[in-house]
Amino acid sequence: MSQVLLDVLRKATGYLQTHGSDSPRLDAELLMAHTLGLGRLELYLQFERPLSDPDLQPYRELVARRARGEPVAYLVGHKEFMKLDFEVTSDVLVPNPDTEALVLRAIEWCRARGGPAQVADVGTGSGCIAVALAHYVPDAVVCASDDSAAALGVAARNVRRHDLEGRVRLCQGDLLEPMPGGLDLVCANLPYVAPEASLPPEVLAQPGHALRAPEGGTAVVRRLLADAPEKLSVGGCVLVEIDPSQRDAFESELAAYAGRRLHKDLGGQVRVLEAWRQA
Repeated sequence: MSQVLLDVLRKATGYLQTHGSDSPRLDAELLMAHTLGLGRLELYLQFERPLSDPDLQPYRELVARRARGEPVAYLVGHKEFMKLDFEVTSDVLVPNPDTEALVLRAIEWCRARGGPAQVADVGTGSGCIAVALAHYVPDAVVCASDDSAAALGVAARNVRRHDLEGRVRLCQGDLLEPMPGGLDLVCANLPYVAPEASLPPEVLAQPGHALRAPEGGTAVVRRLLADAPEKLSVGGCVLVEIDPSQRDAFESELAAYAGRRLHKDLGGQVRVLEAWRQA
């Protein structure tokens, strides 16, 4: 017995809505497009397409997994970030739209500075920050680090996907330890969630070591801010993603810098801390 695609989408949307998804129709469409090997927009041209039970079985399994809290990006294997497509696995965090505020500021900073820029992406994960920055700033050379070999494997595939092997170099190690000196810009989306914080299931499904940090979520960012001045060139800059509640949490570490400012994400929340080295 077959069912029409639109009716299947409606049922899946209702099911996901009652199981905690905050974007049930979008999730249902993305999973359907993946199942059928279509672009999401192509679904709108096939709403009357009949689907048999064998067609629907893989879709039902994906919807059930989404209802249990697995991120859509893990289920379909990729995620868009900064209008670029990235492979995503359970070894890395799902690229978050909030992080685009950091990348946009990094692009703006590089363009205003002009000329070649030596950039570090610390805790690169999927490589989305490094790849996006290299893609949009042709003069940037990016060194991207992570302490996870599995994450670096994902990042390497994303670097190849976007044909950036010549300008994005990957290295394994703790924070800035494997990085060269003389960096013009350090970008970082590090763990900043407090250990006791309550998180939704789709966030809990992501690597905990990349999310949570001691000292109310500030410990890893503190280490980066303390170590970065030794690696920065004169006038060099650090951009790090933070929780809005941490806007005043790094005063002692920031004493080593000439200045700082805060930037908001698309939702209007403080999301990025910028600090620059003393001359």
